[in-house]
Amino acid sequence: MLAIYKRELRAYFTGVIGYVFLVIYLAVAGVLFCYSTLFSMSADVTSYYSLMLIFSAIVLPLLTMKSFSEERKMKTEQLLMTSPVSITGMVMGKFLASYTVFAAAQLFTSLYFLFLIPYARLQFATLFGNMLAMLLVGLVFIAVGVFVSSLTENQLSAAIGTIAIILGFIGVGLLSSLLPTSYWLRYVLDTFSVLSRYQSFTNGYFEVSAVFYYLSIAALFIYLTVRVFDRRRYN
Repeated sequence: MLAIYKRELRAYFTGVIGYVFLVIYLAVAGVLFCYSTLFSMSADVTSYYSLMLIFSAIVLPLLTMKSFSEERKMKTEQLLMTSPVSITGMVMGKFLASYTVFAAAQLFTSLYFLFLIPYARLQFATLFGNMLAMLLVGLVFIAVGVFVSSLTENQLSAAIGTIAIILGFIGVGLLSSLLPTSYWLRYVLDTFSVLSRYQSFTNGYFEVSAVFYYLSIAALFIYLTVRVFDRRRYN
């Protein structure tokens, strides 16, 4: 797994994908930061992270669209599946490489809040809660992207499919928020919503159940990716 992880992480920066992602992510994050907090000198970071959540749903597929689709297109997939690395190790290596780049981008964007310190009193519990929520949601988004990438050799199709599934997760949450709290369908929709559990973190609260939810959804898509290659290996 470690060899795959290093290989994939290196590939992001020997090519252009890693640089393109970081430049786009940091630039848009800077614009959203100025719009939502800096210009108004507001210490409320929730609106910034809410906008970044939507933006991440669109840009994160840049990291994952080539994970396996490029291997299929370049006919190197068989080399991976016959290498002395387990299927799970192969999938986890690629997943963790993508997540490392995303987490690094999150670390860099968090430095923007240093500009607010002289002008506004930051609520660090809320700030850290929002940062943690973004990292957890990123786990799910990247796991979805790796799974979709394993299904096709077309990178554009992988990106579009990933965005569609992610927006589906977000759409379910938005639909749930429009329903009355006593309506039974809301509880069903909340089960599949990445937003319903996100709100607790934005208020500065840490919920173990929410962390478990995000880890479980990410693990599910990683498992599905492993099953795709298990089936492909024996077919």
